[in-house]
Amino acid sequence: MATKLYVVYYSMYGHVEKLAHEIKDGASTVEGVETTLWQVPETLPIDVLGKMHAPPKSSVPIIDVSQLPDADGFLFGFPTRYGMMPAQFKAFIDATGSLWRSQALAGKPAGIFVSTGGQGGGQETTALTAITQLTHHGMIFVPIGYTAGACMFSMTEPKGGSPYGAGTFAGDGSLTPSKLELEQAFHQGKYMAGITKKLKTG
Repeated sequence: MATKLYVVYYSMYGHVEKLAHEIKDGASTVEGVETTLWQVPETLPIDVLGKMHAPPKSSVPIIDVSQLPDADGFLFGFPTRYGMMPAQFKAFIDATGSLWRSQALAGKPAGIFVSTGGQGGGQETTALTAITQLTHHGMIFVPIGYTAGACMFSMTEPKGGSPYGAGTFAGDGSLTPSKLELEQAFHQGKYMAGITKKLKTG
């Protein structure tokens, strides 16, 4: 039976979604792991999203919290709001009360990837503050450390990402994930898929 890895994310302008696709590509290189992309529900009205110049959502399916226990491992992705996950993703997590009561997610590994406006925007704090959500569910946080190698040490250009997980800089919204950022995302997917498979199969 295949190991199931869910990449669950919220993306308003597409930066996190781009990382999510790269993460899936990395995870897909691990034999025996089935990786699925999911978006969390949007909480803002369409007219508000229009005023924020947010593009239409992609065709990636929306996940319901009841589907989470089906996965063996997770990678959660979101942009930052003042150094923490945005309200849309927090609302999704807040809806997992029944899973918390039954500890249906306990023991399952989870990693985090993020997008911020700039270098001081929360590349580390956004992931760090999200760990509390995993802790209450008894989940196992899996950072990437410095296992991605050279792409994490390069100083030739500004780049997102940290030992907590992959990341990107959105700037004013016009930036797209760089080659180095995508390389780290690909690695995180592959790395997490390998760990999830080991934990499941022993």
